[in-house]
Parts: sequence; structure tokens; C-alpha cells
Amino acid sequence: MNPIRMEKVQQSINIYPCPTAKPKPGQQSLGFGVHFTDRMFLMDYSAEQGWHDPRIVPYEPLQLDPASMVFHYGQSVFEGLKAYRTDDNKVFLFRPDKNAERMNRSCDRLNIPRIDESLFVEAVQTIVRLEANWIPVGNGASLYIRPFIIATEAALGVRASNRYLFAIILSPAGAYFGEGLKPVRIFVDDHYVRAVRGGTGHAKTPGNYAATLKAQTEAKERQHCSQVLWLDGIERTYIEEVGSMNVFFKINGEVLTPELNGSILEGITRNSVIRLLKQWGIPVTERKIAIDEIVRAAENGGLEESFGTGTAAVISPIGGLFWNGNDIPVNQGNVGSCSQKLYDTLTGIQYGRLQDEWGWTVEC
Repeated sequence: MNPIRMEKVQQSINIYPCPTAKPKPGQQSLGFGVHFTDRMFLMDYSAEQGWHDPRIVPYEPLQLDPASMVFHYGQSVFEGLKAYRTDDNKVFLFRPDKNAERMNRSCDRLNIPRIDESLFVEAVQTIVRLEANWIPVGNGASLYIRPFIIATEAALGVRASNRYLFAIILSPAGAYFGEGLKPVRIFVDDHYVRAVRGGTGHAKTPGNYAATLKAQTEAKERQHCSQVLWLDGIERTYIEEVGSMNVFFKINGEVLTPELNGSILEGITRNSVIRLLKQWGIPVTERKIAIDEIVRAAENGGLEESFGTGTAAVISPIGGLFWNGNDIPVNQGNVGSCSQKLYDTLTGIQYGRLQDEWGWTVEC
């Protein structure tokens, strides 16, 4: 194949022809992360050449040696963001520069060479433009973007790899809440631990997610809860995250969220929510929050609402907690006004329906 060259200041992205096109899924069968577009972005790293050969090729299985170090020592990081189609047929990304920054923080923790952040954004923009006809039309639909890096050197010595692959794949996704926001019931877990300070909790790496699966399965099977509220790994006292999201509580008019402490992922939606709340004049505090404080607030009527934040759901209202054998209702299981306003504002900006005062959207 003869590549078409797209010039860039630092490196050119080779775009190879895609000879066949897959059938696109219907709106009702989109789901999340089950369909993939026609193309993917790849770039290689070697100790001799650094990051090189950025290219967009047809989507196909990767060929990896069984001794590739990612399989044995877990050197891998990833990101998640979305492309949104506006009512006037533009395509927006939401704060992709922050995803690039966070990927490099994850790379630092996993001892993976950093990616040029401007090239990261350009690669995302380029492949989204090429695959724009995969962006589904419909309320809440989007094109999910998954950049990731894996160690590819074939070696079994315990050390950092000398070779890596950076890839970006795309998946059309339906609305997370098909019928509007729906509060979920959360299991507070004081047995399993997601991460500890000094570990990899602040990095977006697969091992963090693997560590949550057992607890999540048990919460669903035993208590019929949708997700797990994680407590700190030392004292099993202080709230950290909910599922794979950051978490917020509104108590007596003030919004509280756990402070970033090295074991909590610095969410881009989290950052956006904090900035919006401050703009609206709603007090917001980042600090340690004990689960007992939340229980007391619920008992005395001060707990007004709670919600998780993340790329997939944007805002996920919490309708109740299950802790120490007791159900703790939150806002009588209803969506809170703050949760709804945040969801409407963020999605309004992402889909171009509201003015972007912050410069958060980037057009492809």
C-alpha cells in the first residue's frame, strides 16, 4: 500500500488506504465498546529511534509475540474520550489536551516513554476526521475514543520494556442513559481495595480496573448494587472513588469530593465539574471524607445528593448506598438538581448546544 502523507511540524502521519468498509450498527444496537470503526492509529517506540512511524491503517488484530512484556509485567496505560456530532454537523472533542497530559502522567508512573502531547491530539483529530461517518446520530450518542500504550518487547526479564506500541481505536456508542438520568444503588466496600497511595491509583492503567472486578461482581450478585464505593486502602475509612468514577456529595449546600492523594485518578470530568460549581457560586471543597460523615449527614437530613463523574456517563446520580448491612437513601432515590444541571451543562457544551465559555471543545 502507498501511504498518503499528512504533514505535521514534528512528525508526519501516514494514512494508508482502507479497501473495505464494515457495515455500521443500527442505533438500537450500538451499546458501548462492542463495535469498532474501519481504521486505527498506530505508532511504535524503540530505544534506538524513540517514538516513530505514526500511521493510520485498517483496523485489524495486532500481532504480538507471546513473550511481549505487556502480558507478563503489565506495562500498559490508556485513555478515554469522545467525539460528539453537533446539530449543525460539526464534530467536537472535549478537552483532549487534558487526556494527553494525563496519559503522560500515567506513562511516568508505569515507566513508559512519554508521548508528544500535540501529536496525541493531532492523531485523535486526524483519525476522527477520517472516521467521522461512524459518529452515530441521536441524543447522547457519540464516538468513543480509546488511546492506549502497551509494552511489546519479547523478553521475560523483570524490567521496563525497550519497545512499545501506541494505538488509538474508535467505537460508536449509544446514550449511557437511554431514558434520562437514572440514580444507581452503590455498595460501600471495606474489604477489597482498589489502590493505595504510592501505588498506581492515580494512573490510568489496566491493573487498577482488574482489581475492581471481583468486588463489582459480588456487589451485583449479593446486594443488587450497580457499583462499588471504594474506601482508602489503609484505614478503610475515607472515600476514594465510585466504580471507575470520581465521586461528589452535596451536604447542606456544600459540594464535597475526595482530594487527590496519589491513589485517586484525576478525572477530566471531575475538573470540569469543580470549575462549573465554582462559577455558579456553589461552595466546593476537596478534602478527606470519611464514610461515617456521609452516614451522619444522611441521618440528619443534610445529605442532599451524590453523583459520580466520568467520560462514559458524564454524571451518574447515586440514589442510595448500602453500608454495614443498611440501606442509606440519597435524595429519596431521585436525581438531584445539581446533578441534573451539571449533566445538562456539560453535555450541552459537548454537543455544541451551549456556548463554550471555557474553550473546552476542539473541532475536528
